[in-house]
Amino acid sequence: MAVDYAVIVVYLAGMLGMGWWGMRRAKSKSEFLVAGRRLGPAMYSGTMAAIVLGGASTIGGVGLGYKHGLSGAWMVLTIGFGLLALSVLFSARIARLKVYTVSEMLDLRYGGRAGLISGLVMWAYTLMLAVTSTIAYATIFDVLFDVNRTLSIVLGGAVVVAYSTLGGMWSITLTDMVQFVVKTVGVLLILLPVAVVKAGGWSEMRAELPDEYFAPLGIGGETIFTYVLIYTFGMLIGQDIWQRVFTARSDKVARWGGTAAGTYCLVYAVAGAVIGTAAKVLYPNLANPDDAFALIVKDELPMGARGLVLAAALAAVMSTSSGALIACATVANNDIWSKLRGLGSGAGAGAADAGAAGSAADEPHDEVKGNRVFILAMGIAVVAIAIALNDVVQALTVAYNLLVGGLLVPILGGLLWKRGTVQGALAAVAVGGLAVIGLMASYGILATEPVYYGLLSSLAAYVVVSLLTRPTDEAILAHWRERLAGRDGDGEPVPAATAADPGAKTPV
Repeated sequence: MAVDYAVIVVYLAGMLGMGWWGMRRAKSKSEFLVAGRRLGPAMYSGTMAAIVLGGASTIGGVGLGYKHGLSGAWMVLTIGFGLLALSVLFSARIARLKVYTVSEMLDLRYGGRAGLISGLVMWAYTLMLAVTSTIAYATIFDVLFDVNRTLSIVLGGAVVVAYSTLGGMWSITLTDMVQFVVKTVGVLLILLPVAVVKAGGWSEMRAELPDEYFAPLGIGGETIFTYVLIYTFGMLIGQDIWQRVFTARSDKVARWGGTAAGTYCLVYAVAGAVIGTAAKVLYPNLANPDDAFALIVKDELPMGARGLVLAAALAAVMSTSSGALIACATVANNDIWSKLRGLGSGAGAGAADAGAAGSAADEPHDEVKGNRVFILAMGIAVVAIAIALNDVVQALTVAYNLLVGGLLVPILGGLLWKRGTVQGALAAVAVGGLAVIGLMASYGILATEPVYYGLLSSLAAYVVVSLLTRPTDEAILAHWRERLAGRDGDGEPVPAATAADPGAKTPV
């Protein structure tokens, strides 16, 4: 195992080194939060694929393949479908807005009064996403070094917090590119063929396992539909995903780079399910399907390759964890703290949003320092919650239910329906979010009903309240159209709450 340990140690040291390098690049708010909006197609595709394919997609995807066979690919497939839909239908418009958060987009569209409540919901989602990714370190480090759960979480979390705090999105982008390569080599090029060969080949797998393991819909239609609602729609509106869209240097990069990343997700989904199916042949009686990944790596791979594939699992977790962490900190600083600070000073919504975007007089280094403080604070909170929390699935389910039930309708409604109003958006967030929470308490956290009925109630509230209230002011809509077209909107009345940040106007 000495060679495997060396591979992991070198990998972790490399992540910290890239954090230090990224610190030298991140000299402004735009550089720190969205990599200066300068990523080309190769880096954009790699980092986008890295963030959406985390520990759940890797370890969990193999576990679903172990339990259900090829249809276990559906969870990761729906992630890929969501990324494809986002890239083809919305990413170009999102990239042209030149904002930093989803809530800033809502303020632009509705006139500056929807950001705080939507920011709270988005913050809860990104926080729990970061927590669940951090918990996954316990499984990986236990296999690697046989250390206890708390130490595993602290070790993995400390590395991610360190490089994210140092260099922000530049560090995360660089590390994600390495993680993308490591995952591709480790999972697709090494583990996949080895697993199939060790299981006796495709014909032996077919002979050993029942036919339902090879049925495309074997996991069940209701489960697939739930995956679509949670993961496909979640990809369309998550701050962690949008923040990567904001890094694209042009809307063309956002569209085609994201399409490439989504296609990669589909391949990764099938690979994980096949590996899990092969593991079922090799280890037919595992009590926990999620143990399949670690066991097949530990028992079937040669020295060196084993370390690389475990590094791939670690890379999957780190990429999602770092992306969720910077998203959580960005929302906390830009959408919550700055608005509360503005309200507390009696400056009103306009000053609050101006604080969120940063005034022209702000020093770039002060902007970077403030965001670093928030990443560090959120990182410490994430590690502490991860140590205290045991049930990863429940935490992730709560996060996605709140995200989809509370924010899907006002976000997509703002992009697609001119008649939607700020009152309708606020009603949709409140009604959908409260419905999801109440139904989870009634039906159970893992039930499917909360997200179904929460989404329907959010849609009903949005449409009814929007139609009953005054249409959005034409000046706000005119400015919105200008920003969607990639123009700053000079000459149009700009609502005070939506004044653009100078750092957001980096040329593309």
